Amino acid sequence: MIGAHRSHIRAYFDPTLMRSPILALVLTLLYAALADAQPAKSAQSPPLDHRAQLAAKFRDRLAEIARATNGVVGVSVIDLASGERFGVNDTLVFPQGSAIKIPILVELFRQADAGTLRLDEKLAVTTTDQVAGTGVSQWFGDGLSSLSLRDLSVLMIVLSDNTATNMLIGKVGMRAVTNSMASMGLGTIKLQRLMIRPRESAIGSENVASATQAAELMRRIHTCQLPMSRARCDELRRILELPKGGEFPSSVPPSVRVAWKPGTVEGVATSWGLFALPANPYVVTAMVNFSDDRPASAALRELADATYEYFHRVARASAFGVRVPAALVDSIRRPPPREKH
Repeated sequence: MIGAHRSHIRAYFDPTLMRSPILALVLTLLYAALADAQPAKSAQSPPLDHRAQLAAKFRDRLAEIARATNGVVGVSVIDLASGERFGVNDTLVFPQGSAIKIPILVELFRQADAGTLRLDEKLAVTTTDQVAGTGVSQWFGDGLSSLSLRDLSVLMIVLSDNTATNMLIGKVGMRAVTNSMASMGLGTIKLQRLMIRPRESAIGSENVASATQAAELMRRIHTCQLPMSRARCDELRRILELPKGGEFPSSVPPSVRVAWKPGTVEGVATSWGLFALPANPYVVTAMVNFSDDRPASAALRELADATYEYFHRVARASAFGVRVPAALVDSIRRPPPREKH
């Protein structure tokens, strides 16, 4: 349009008009202004590369799920191959329900590695320990069964056994769990009450974490950047990978190992997961509050599905999106070795 105006001015320009100095000055300034108004092509931003466009779509999808969910959603995703992170409301602190049992497990194994306790030590299950909710040990006879700390941890993670959990909290110490998280820079992860304490919940005393710090803890489990030996770390991960149904493992093929723990309290649903996807492992932590069981569960599944869909696309892909054998992926991503002189 601007170019058309310039052509129009040239077409009707009469050189004899230049004999008037004032009119000549006006026409010259008008022509210069129109020339300056032309858009500068060099100032346009270059398009995103292929992988960045895919990542942008994934970010949009996470935000879309969060907006569409009844309640508030927090989610954090870590690409364990590249280190790239994605998040929505990922620094908000949410109540965690049984997902807080992962930090309890970490503290149990930390103390075992330090020699403070022994995982084969046995504790008797008594009526004073037993609480309602999930798990089977609430039905054991008073003092008739003794379980090792290791076996109690399996019940805590696989069956989300609340009685076993409270027994382990009594052994390792509630404050010790929170202090260990803080010492790792994960200060939003706090164990503040035992399981099944409705009165404490009513006054706002909850076991809490942000999605981003929960994801960071799962990343450290993957890399074994925990205050314990590699052997302890590997055993801890194997317990988290023991089979249990739910939204996170249902989002991936059965061949993909998932170390994870879900949690629910009324109005809240959470899940922390570490997915061993070949060629591109990843972490997802998701949490929903101010919601109901069905929409909260659906949101967790949608987030898990969307995340797998993204990583499935990039796991074995070259920079041009070509799928290559998994065995070649590491050599593609690693920089070439420097030549020795």
